[in-house]
Amino acid sequence: MVHYHRYQHQYCRKGQKHVEEDEESQTLIMGCGSSGYFQKRSRPKLFSLLIITLLSCSFILAPHLFSSVFTFSLFYSCGGPFADMYANTPLCSSVSNGTICCDRSSIRSDICVMKGDVRAHSASSSLFLYVSRDVNDFVNYGEEEGDEEIQHEKIKPYTRKWEANVMETIDELDLIVKKEHSGVNHRCDVWHDVPAVFFSTGGYTGNVYHEFNDGILPLYITSQHFNKKVVFVILEYHSWWILKYGDVLSQFSDYPVIDFSGDKRIHCFPEAIVGLRIHDELTVDSSLMEGNKSVVDFRNLLDKAYWPRISGLIQDEQREAQEKLEPKLSLSPTSETSMNIKKEEEEDQLGKPTLVLLSRNGSRAVTNENFLVKMAREIGFRVNVLRPSRTSELAKIYRALNASDVMVGVHGAAMTHFLFMRPGSVFIQVVPLGTVWAAETYYGEPARKLGLKYIGYEIFPKESSLYEIYDKNDLVLRDPESVNQKGWQYTKNIYLDGQTVRLDLRRFRKRLVRAYNYCIAKKNRRVHLQSQ
Repeated sequence: MVHYHRYQHQYCRKGQKHVEEDEESQTLIMGCGSSGYFQKRSRPKLFSLLIITLLSCSFILAPHLFSSVFTFSLFYSCGGPFADMYANTPLCSSVSNGTICCDRSSIRSDICVMKGDVRAHSASSSLFLYVSRDVNDFVNYGEEEGDEEIQHEKIKPYTRKWEANVMETIDELDLIVKKEHSGVNHRCDVWHDVPAVFFSTGGYTGNVYHEFNDGILPLYITSQHFNKKVVFVILEYHSWWILKYGDVLSQFSDYPVIDFSGDKRIHCFPEAIVGLRIHDELTVDSSLMEGNKSVVDFRNLLDKAYWPRISGLIQDEQREAQEKLEPKLSLSPTSETSMNIKKEEEEDQLGKPTLVLLSRNGSRAVTNENFLVKMAREIGFRVNVLRPSRTSELAKIYRALNASDVMVGVHGAAMTHFLFMRPGSVFIQVVPLGTVWAAETYYGEPARKLGLKYIGYEIFPKESSLYEIYDKNDLVLRDPESVNQKGWQYTKNIYLDGQTVRLDLRRFRKRLVRAYNYCIAKKNRRVHLQSQ
């Protein structure tokens, strides 16, 4: 179940105070900075006064100039005079050796970057960055014996930062910079010559939407610029998650995944990124990516990830078909005629646009699904009904949707599988009462960014089972938005868990016919181009 949180607009409203403070600071900077700029050099009597004025301004402005990264980042994320200058340059994109840089500007996630002698110590849930004492002791001050702590940061590497309840379940890491004493040799059991990315697969992992939105896509965003020369270190490690996404991880990294808590050895890295960057719901912002990579590039990686398995499935099916065919090779002419008819029927099916229906059981199920399938076939579709579950093999789902022309499903986590569709395909999302905003935000808009033709079908109250429970003038039917504003539990209990859908097939047919005509037109254009 997707957890709905409308935080974006509230965030900028809450951040407005920070914006005003920073704008005021900037005005002060300009005022003090220019206090003596236009003074003529022919007036040396004012030189001493100018110096005093500048020094005074420096002391006054120090708190503003060195305020937290969070305040400054809020300033340009919600708008300000420097917004364009920094919009496409993530904080901590360039980090000096021997330092930690933490970007806490996003409401979605924190991310810290460590460069130098980084050592992962799972027993204490810590990452240590050791800095050698230099000869002149300019940077690494202090005269104490042993290792001296210079900087200490804490971080929970999960991308639902604004959700306090779920973040309480995420393991916290201590990131510590230490100045090592020259006589101390720190243990290192495994030395890696490539960077590491530390992240958690806790939280809502187990829900396919959250697995992609909070984990897989942010992992791609954070690590793709390493060109697979990176090691993934996972907190709240799950073997089933590795099995489920192993094909995808192999396209992100050439190295085995490390279980942070389970592997007690001390792993050493030249660089560590702790936490994941996330752009938006189920998408990749190309303006923030090296090489302008987009969600289409991410999908192309999925294609590479799943093709070896899909190829094996195809070979197995062909072998099984051949084994079944061999005993029939010596059959009578009548049997051969039947086989030819069956072959012609299969070829006819292959020429039709393919519609994949993602079926649900229980809440938000389509109760007249059988009639929907029959109607789609009458329109001219070849229909494939899928019932994904938590244990479904993703390669098989990918194969079905990658080969489809249209996907139909009711709003829910399974709609995440639109990522498996080819750009230019059609995605029809049935939108139950009370889910309009979520359906558009989590799946509709991201689908368009992938290049899909998106059709949202908002049901009428009479198409919901809630119509049989509530009075027709009840706010549950008449104004679902006002009910949602009461809180998540109202949305969950009433609209997500409490209703099923009985489609008005005459009304829904128009969407299917529209999709069918679009598919046929697209196919005809392709044939025309190939014939030229």
